[in-house]
Amino acid sequence: MTVTTFNLATLKQVKNSVIGNPTAKLSLAQDDPFIRRLVDCINNPSLYLEASSGSGDDIRIEAAHVIASITYGSESALASLLSVNAHQAFLYAISRFQPADTSALRSALTRALRALVVAIADAVGPEQWGLRARPSEIQEECSVALDYLFEVLSFSSLDIYLPLLEDTTSQASSSVAQLLASALRSEPYRQAVTQWVPPLDRDKEVKGKRGWEKTGVVYVSCWAVRQLVRLLHKKDIKLQEAALSALASLAKDNRDVSAKMTAEFPDQRAALPFIIALSKSRNVDLQLAACLCAANVLRGWRYPVDNGDHTLAMTIINVINGVLGSSTDSPQVRAKACFILYHLVADEKDLSLLAYERGSVHKLADLIKSITPVEPTSTWDEDEPESISTLREAAFTTMAAIALFENDVRCDITDTLHLIPYIQTSLSHRHIGVRYAACQVIRALSRAVSVLRTNIMDTGLGLAVFQMFVNGIEVEDKRVMFALSSVICNLLNDFSPLRVVFLEQGVVPKLIQLLHSDDPGLKLNALWAFKNLVFASTVEVRQQVTSAIGWTELASLLNLDSDPGIQEQAFHLVRNIANDEDGAELIFEGLGDQALLGKPYFQFHEIFGYLTCSAQAVCLSGNLANSSPHQRLILSHSRILGSLRSCLVDAKVEVRRPAAACILELVRGNPGARSRKEMHEAGIDSTLRHICEHFGYSASGGSFGGGGSPIARVGTGFQMGMEDDGEVKEKAREALQWLDHGSDVVMF
Repeated sequence: MTVTTFNLATLKQVKNSVIGNPTAKLSLAQDDPFIRRLVDCINNPSLYLEASSGSGDDIRIEAAHVIASITYGSESALASLLSVNAHQAFLYAISRFQPADTSALRSALTRALRALVVAIADAVGPEQWGLRARPSEIQEECSVALDYLFEVLSFSSLDIYLPLLEDTTSQASSSVAQLLASALRSEPYRQAVTQWVPPLDRDKEVKGKRGWEKTGVVYVSCWAVRQLVRLLHKKDIKLQEAALSALASLAKDNRDVSAKMTAEFPDQRAALPFIIALSKSRNVDLQLAACLCAANVLRGWRYPVDNGDHTLAMTIINVINGVLGSSTDSPQVRAKACFILYHLVADEKDLSLLAYERGSVHKLADLIKSITPVEPTSTWDEDEPESISTLREAAFTTMAAIALFENDVRCDITDTLHLIPYIQTSLSHRHIGVRYAACQVIRALSRAVSVLRTNIMDTGLGLAVFQMFVNGIEVEDKRVMFALSSVICNLLNDFSPLRVVFLEQGVVPKLIQLLHSDDPGLKLNALWAFKNLVFASTVEVRQQVTSAIGWTELASLLNLDSDPGIQEQAFHLVRNIANDEDGAELIFEGLGDQALLGKPYFQFHEIFGYLTCSAQAVCLSGNLANSSPHQRLILSHSRILGSLRSCLVDAKVEVRRPAAACILELVRGNPGARSRKEMHEAGIDSTLRHICEHFGYSASGGSFGGGGSPIARVGTGFQMGMEDDGEVKEKAREALQWLDHGSDVVMF
């Protein structure tokens, strides 16, 4: 589409031609001169004004309508608009609003800004209602624009459009609420809006401070929250829906906002009871907006807390179940209901079980069966509407979240609801989100030993997943590959009958390809899969894995402190390889005695910032200490012994336990004088003695006694310097007996 003239009539024609027409939007996006003029007339309409063509406001309104239209579903158009800084043009126009401006102008400009910001946020992610077909090609440019729109430090952009929440004379307040609902997808942006106060109030606060008062304290204003709550009481369903959605975005993972919405104010009642009342509205869109808002407030305010009161959660689940079971609501509405239930229960065991007990899994199963064939044709999904694919994705995603914790739920899905054929069918769906969600359900199901050994094995689902994994490397979407590789991790556990099958069919080289991926998540899952594969395996399997990875690469992964997750899995992998004397010998031989023990990763207190990583490193040292020929070598490294003592003194219980076990193994293999000198020089003997004195054991006579301790600690698991973990106490007592009495020790 090439536009040769530019006036009010032309703009109306363009607006009508691009609505619902992706081809016309793409053509228009490629007309750079027109895009520049279109954005320019938002603030300079006089340049394009003709005497008989209406006012400047008319041109601005029509231009805003065109821009709002072409931003939907056209990444090329969005890129063209960003190239001429359309978002800045709208902010400037809104900053110049005058009292005399018509409500039509104010509504058009704010609505266009909303459309532009929502499109930018969609490109940046994360997704709100299902996976995108592919990552945006302009994600970096959009990220820069979104940072500008939510400038955290200066508030300059927020100063322009947030005050419009008070504008009740037009649709501006609704548009700004919708903007917040769709664009607030990361914590820094939520915090920026939460902490924002109007410029006049900000100036009063600064002037009221005296010179010596601190100004660096973060103040949680929640001005926007209060304004949005006031909008809830307007008798306008669309405005209420927009305000609820904005409040839901602000409350997500935000305890301050969630607490504000449950508290009373002098001029405002608590918002949550009214939100729950709105969830029972006859308008289904308002119902769902209220449920999402209440779910995010509940998760931000009370969970994870085991208080036993699930009344609010039950109300939300009952409303959602009603929508899921409806035969009249659209697929889009039911998909949204699924995702809201997912946001409520995700990673929360009690709420997942509650949803199951209230019948949500059976509702989801009925929904999936109603839209998914058991024996599909090869082209069954080609003509399927996008809304149905999204609904299937949403149902599977929610079912996976509910099934993540309880075996009863998993067995019900496979044995009572018989969903495996529908899951297997969905693995080959053209829609990325459906494949991803189906894999997530299989991941949840494969956590149950009985399901893995029977249903997943007998139905061929496990082999189907493996074939999809093998064929998908370097071809399949990375998000789907991440979900697939998570399933493979579970199917390689020692209790899985598929472990041998996968080994025979070449899982090791495929995991090596994954390990060499540039995606950190895939690299992490590859190590996780190898860790599971070598656990309780034969020496031959462990040799195959270490040979495939290579000792040089394995050593570099152990040193990869820039990515604690990958480093942790590398430690756990080596720990599982060294779980017996043959495995420990394999590790010493492969990495080299001095090279292995001389590495900084055995200075455990250096990585205390990453608890699980430290725990795996200490556990590895304990397994290596099982190698009798190398115990004296370990004892000769004073730095390792010093680090073990630091673990007993400063670390959390998850690290203290393996540290105590490692020390016990060293002194048991080298009792009495054979290890006393090294342990004394490292200060381990005195540390053990202090632990045992509090425990009631006296090395001198075995009697009960006490004494002051120089190892008083502060933190979880410690009380006034006393060791309160029974396992650590017992291992310390036993190690001290071996150290004091040597081979004469008698264990009871």
